[in-house]
Amino acid sequence: MNEKQYPIGSIDQAWNDNDKAEWLSQQVLKRPYQDEVLDKLEPLKKEFEIEKYGALSYAPEKYPLFLVKTRDWQPHKPNVLITGGVHGYETSGVQGAIRFLETAALKYSEHFNILVAPCVSPWGYETINRWNPYTVDPNRSFTEDGEAEEALLLMSYLKTHAIDFLVHIDLHETTDTDNSEFRPALAARDNIHQPHWDIPDGLYLVGDSEKPADDFQTAIIQGVSKVTHIAPADENGKIIGVQTTQNGVINYDISKLGLATGVTDCIYSTTTEVYPDSPKIDDEICIQAQVAAVCSGLDYVLKVDSA
Repeated sequence: MNEKQYPIGSIDQAWNDNDKAEWLSQQVLKRPYQDEVLDKLEPLKKEFEIEKYGALSYAPEKYPLFLVKTRDWQPHKPNVLITGGVHGYETSGVQGAIRFLETAALKYSEHFNILVAPCVSPWGYETINRWNPYTVDPNRSFTEDGEAEEALLLMSYLKTHAIDFLVHIDLHETTDTDNSEFRPALAARDNIHQPHWDIPDGLYLVGDSEKPADDFQTAIIQGVSKVTHIAPADENGKIIGVQTTQNGVINYDISKLGLATGVTDCIYSTTTEVYPDSPKIDDEICIQAQVAAVCSGLDYVLKVDSA
């Protein structure tokens, strides 16, 4: 039962198709995927391979999907997957993935084969939405029966190429709109109570409870703390309602929830969560924090491999 009625839908009823259509009719384009993502990939063609892995069927010409790969993949190098924009509204996830390619990926390509999907959900990026146009959350759809085309297209590519990844880092944000818009919309869509929690002020990580890789998470937290602050736990030792396992880290059952980092059976996985609405930082720091998370994670893996 919903304590507060969302503007769309009826009290105590999950959304029907008309409600979903009404929600979609209210979404507007707020920033261009072409300018902010696709145009930034063009200069990368000088140093990387750019591969189209699909297009969103509801607007295939407008929303082609691309992967960026380091060249000359070698079988002796571990494989790394970086994903951004699984939730399109989480800006620094997309821009952080691109910045990593622009500034750091070539350095790490000496040691790793690197594959980057910088913007998995371009419609979400343009409209600043967590969901896709069908009110489906791509980051709950990385399963065989997932409903989000955004997730399924990436899964299909990875399955077809049968790449064995050692590392997967998925770049996200937790914003104030999670409480003001997206969680209330979720409660209304499903007619299910959503517990309240405060948005954490700072970066935190989400590891996999089935293979938490605690030292890997620690290394990323330490690296990112040089760029921005780490989210503290609340008075109950929790972040977004989940018990922390260490400073700035919580764990989910990734595969059960259909999250992006469950798409690979890698040893080292994490989801970053930057807080862009903090008065302590700005958009540029958010991007730098995402790059620092990737670099710190890869530095840790290199150190472990060479030990």
